[in-house]
Amino acid sequence: MPQLPAVAPALDRTAVDQWRRSWDGMMAGFLPGVASFEATLPVVAEALAGGEPRRVLDLGGGPGVFAERMAAHWPAADVGMMDLDPVLLALARAGAGGRVRVHSGDLESPWSGAVVADGPYDLVTIVMTMHYLAPERARAVYRAARSVLRPGGLLVVADLMPDSGLVAFADRLAAPGEASAGLAWIRWWEELRCQESLRPLLDERQAIFADRVPAEFAPPVPWHRAAARQAGFGRSGVVWRCGAHAALAAIA
Repeated sequence: MPQLPAVAPALDRTAVDQWRRSWDGMMAGFLPGVASFEATLPVVAEALAGGEPRRVLDLGGGPGVFAERMAAHWPAADVGMMDLDPVLLALARAGAGGRVRVHSGDLESPWSGAVVADGPYDLVTIVMTMHYLAPERARAVYRAARSVLRPGGLLVVADLMPDSGLVAFADRLAAPGEASAGLAWIRWWEELRCQESLRPLLDERQAIFADRVPAEFAPPVPWHRAAARQAGFGRSGVVWRCGAHAALAAIA
């Protein structure tokens, strides 16, 4: 019999805001130059998609901080996010639920059914999530993203994406704060484990991820461009880079 999801707890809003802020700071260590990426994204999205997006979807959206900022930048847009982690989904619903539609879905399985009712989308973003997936699953995500975008819509994938001429040096281009970010990740989850109200969701999370091992798949840009082309996208190219991290934009 499938395990039923834990009932979402009533969370203290002050604590939720603190956890989401600390998550945001921690993730900045994994994506160097994140502020410049977030400044670049709206310019790129509006230029390539033909104006402000009306429907936006952030895949692997965690506790919803990035989706919430997109909702603030485009107040007329209907912004949604999707994640699998029940703890992060609870934080997203408690902290951003009034401004962001929060969906539960698994990128390692067919997921478009969870979000298609709110589409078709003008913009889909996938930030620091694709590297968790094995190559064939990553290709499937490109195909599914194409299926939920309107013609002319935009997919933006930001992740560890070394330049094809510097793949051999990718390890030397590691973000300066990556090691400390890894420690911050461990501490962040340890602090949440001390919260009695989150224990059912933490147990559910452990059951979901017990047998999952991140693929740590970080191919160079040409791989992503080929995956986008095979999924039915037209033009694609890098619109932002900081060291070994980059953002690829692909037009549906």
